Amino acid sequence: MKVAMIAMSGVRAFSEELNRIGMSLPGFVERGRTIASLPSLGLLTLAGMTPDRFEVEYHEIADLRQLDTLPPCDLAAISTFTAQVKDAYEVSRRYRAVGTKTVIGGLHATALPEEALCHFDAVVVGEGELSWPSVLADFEAGRLQGVYHAHGREFNLADAPMPRFDLLDPEKYNRLTVQTQRGCPWRCDFCASSITLTRRYKLKPVPKVIEEIRAIKRIWSRPFIEFADDNSFVNKKRSKELVRAVAGENVRWFTETDISVGDDPELLDLMRESGCAQVLIGLESPTSDGLDGVELNRNWKRGRFDRYRETIERIQSHGIVVTGCFVLGLDGHTPQVFEDVRRFVAESGLREVQISVLTAYPGTPLYERLRSEGRLLDETAWEKCTLFDVNVQPLHMSVPELERGLIELGQQLYSAEGKRARIGAFRRQNRLAVPTLGKETIHAGDVG
Repeated sequence: MKVAMIAMSGVRAFSEELNRIGMSLPGFVERGRTIASLPSLGLLTLAGMTPDRFEVEYHEIADLRQLDTLPPCDLAAISTFTAQVKDAYEVSRRYRAVGTKTVIGGLHATALPEEALCHFDAVVVGEGELSWPSVLADFEAGRLQGVYHAHGREFNLADAPMPRFDLLDPEKYNRLTVQTQRGCPWRCDFCASSITLTRRYKLKPVPKVIEEIRAIKRIWSRPFIEFADDNSFVNKKRSKELVRAVAGENVRWFTETDISVGDDPELLDLMRESGCAQVLIGLESPTSDGLDGVELNRNWKRGRFDRYRETIERIQSHGIVVTGCFVLGLDGHTPQVFEDVRRFVAESGLREVQISVLTAYPGTPLYERLRSEGRLLDETAWEKCTLFDVNVQPLHMSVPELERGLIELGQQLYSAEGKRARIGAFRRQNRLAVPTLGKETIHAGDVG
C-alpha cells in the first residue's frame, strides 16, 4: 500500500493589493518563497515511523490552481498551515472522490477537529506520533475511526523517530529543519505553535538531535539547519550542551528564541562558535504599552522591554544576526506604531526585521478573546491567516489604517536604502566577521 505525505506549502497574502505590492517588497516576496522551500518536518517524522510494508512518498502542493493530477496513493496524509486549510479540504475532496482515504493532523486540525472531519476520513488531534500507528492499523483493517485523540498522553521525545530526510531533494530547499524541543514555558495569547499540541515543555535528547543533523548531512554535504522550535534557548544549561555538540558538526544554523538569549555571554560565544548565523526574536512591539498582556503567565515580555536595545546589540556584537519581529495592531497600538517601529529599528541597529499584523489563529487565547469581543471580521476566514491580511478589528485604529500602515512601513523597511542602513548598523555592532548564512541569505520575513 502506498502512503502519500502531502504538504500544502507556499503561503501568500490573500489580498490582491498586498500581492501586487509584494513584487516590490523583498521581505514579503522572500517570506512566501522561503516558507514554500521548507519541508514538513511533521510529515517526515511520521514517515520515519511508518512500517516498511508501506510505500511512502513525500510531495508538496504550492498552488492548487496549477495542479492537474494528484499523487496516486491509497492513503493521503496532509499537512497544512491554517491559511491553506481550505485548499487542503479541496485536495481531500478530490482524493475521496476516487476512493482514496485521507487523514489530516497538525495545529488547525487539533483546534477544529469537527470542522476537519467534515472533509477528511480521519483527523489526528495533538501530537501525531501518539496516534499514527493506530491510524495505519485501522486503515489497513478498513476501519478508520474518524478522530484520533491522545487523551492526555504525552509523547516522549527520547522516542522520536528519525525523520525521512532521504525522501527529499535537498536542491529544492535553502535549509532543512530539526526539532530539538517541543512546547514553550511562555504563553503568548496569539501564539499558534506546538504549545497547542502539548501541555508540557519537553526536550529531545542531544544525541538524537545530532543523529538527525548527521542524517541531513548524508543527503546535503554542507547544510544550513533551522532548529524548528518555538523557543530554543529557554533552558540555558541544556542550550549550552546542545550548541557544544552542534559545534562539531560543521553546519550553519538558525533558530527562534526569546530575548533572554542575550543575557548569557558564554552562551552567545558558544552559539557563534557552533555555527549560529541568525536568531529570530519575537519583540512584538516597539513600545512597552503594546506588550502589556501579550504574555499571559506573568507579562514577561513587557518586563524585558527596557533591555531590548542593549540586548540586541550584545547579540549582534557576537556576529549573530538578530531578526526582530513586530506584530502590528496589538491592543496597545495606535497609528503611531508604524513610526515607532521605524525609529526602534534605526536606534537598535537590528540587522533584519519582520513585520506582520495581529492574526487570530483558531485554538489560541487571542482567537477566543476577540471572538467574544466581536472583533473578528470573519470568524472562519482561514485564508486570511497569513500574518499580512487583516481579519481583526484593532482597538485603537481602523482596519484601513492598519492595512495602509503595514504596506508603507514595509516599503520603507525593505527598500534598498533601509537595508543598507541596517547592514551598516550591524557592521558597527559586530566585532566579528559577518557570517555567511548558507545557500542563500535569510532575509526579513523569511520565517515566522
